[in-house]
Amino acid sequence: MSGVWVFKNGVYRLVENPTASGKVLVHLSSGEVISNYSSLEGILTSLGWERYYDDVDLLQYHKTSSIDLISLPKEFCKFKSVHMYDIVVKNPNVFHVRDA
Repeated sequence: MSGVWVFKNGVYRLVENPTASGKVLVHLSSGEVISNYSSLEGILTSLGWERYYDDVDLLQYHKTSSIDLISLPKEFCKFKSVHMYDIVVKNPNVFHVRDA
């Protein structure tokens, strides 16, 4: 067993993936919590991001107007806070990461 033991409300419990649990990506203008890649892709597309199909192991998006590239794991269950913060940095004032 691997993970981190968390003490909350007088109870210890094992959190197996502490970076993924507890954080959510929020689209600021709609207030939507991003819960799947299809909703994220719709928002990114509306912001000018295009899907980049060069890597079969990743979902990647780029803008023709910049050198930025967003790389995400193929499976949404592996989408972690580091990916969320990457999206926030490359889309200021559009997304926010908050505790769940």
